[in-house]
Amino acid sequence: MRKEMLLKVGLALGLLTLAGLTVYFMIFHCPKTKVCFQGFCFQAEVAKNRFTIAKGLMFRKNLAQNQAMLFVFTQEGIRSFWMKNTLIPLDIIFLDKNKKVVDIIKQAQPCPSQKCESYRDQQPAQYVLEINGGLSEKIGLIIGGEFSFSDY
Repeated sequence: MRKEMLLKVGLALGLLTLAGLTVYFMIFHCPKTKVCFQGFCFQAEVAKNRFTIAKGLMFRKNLAQNQAMLFVFTQEGIRSFWMKNTLIPLDIIFLDKNKKVVDIIKQAQPCPSQKCESYRDQQPAQYVLEINGGLSEKIGLIIGGEFSFSDY
């Protein structure tokens, strides 16, 4: 009898753990896609729900030169980003619905305090790409430049 009860409790705890991990994975998992500009390609994590968009690249101590984060929104709009809890400088690239560059914030600096500057695009954007600070200049990125990436 006691053994059967322990087995049921163990099974219940296992199912709860599995359910919790499933929810966590669904909320915080970022699929990846290849994002390219004139032959230079990034392996980008895709942030498309409010949790992954809010977290972004916070607490990352480094980012490989070919890594990025692509933020995906359901429609175009003026976007605002900040660098709170971000540990590395980033270039923030705003893209319209056609994946054309509409604005670039170069070398946005980490913000260790509670009062962090907001970086806004000047034109509506549907996508935002964050890459290592200074890299947009190295790859010759300009306003009007076109990115390509597949669905995520």
